[in-house]
Amino acid sequence: MRTSTLLFAFVLSASVALAQHNGPTGQRQADRAEDQFEKSVPPPIHQQASVDFAKLKSDADELVILSESIHSGIGDVEKGMLPKDLTEKLKQVEKLSKRLRNELTP
Repeated sequence: MRTSTLLFAFVLSASVALAQHNGPTGQRQADRAEDQFEKSVPPPIHQQASVDFAKLKSDADELVILSESIHSGIGDVEKGMLPKDLTEKLKQVEKLSKRLRNELTP
C-alpha cells in the first residue's frame, strides 16, 4: 500500500512537472504563430527623406541672428527692462531648433 502511494505520488509529480515544462498547448500555438508572423513580415525600408540643405542653412543663419539679439536683450533685462519681443524670439528659437533637429536626425 505504501509503495503504491509513493509510486502514485511520483507519477503525479512527474506528470505535473512535464506539463509545466511544455507549457499550455494554446501558448505553444500562439508562440509558433508569432514566430511565423515575424518571419513573413518584411523588415521596414528606411528611406532617407530628401533634405533641403538651403532651407537648413537659412534656418541655422536665422538661429544665429536670433541668438545674438537675445544676447543683447539679456543686457536690458539686467537693467530691469524686459524687451517685449524677447519671449517671441525665444519661441522662434525653439521652433527653428526643433525643425533642424527633426530634419537632421532619423
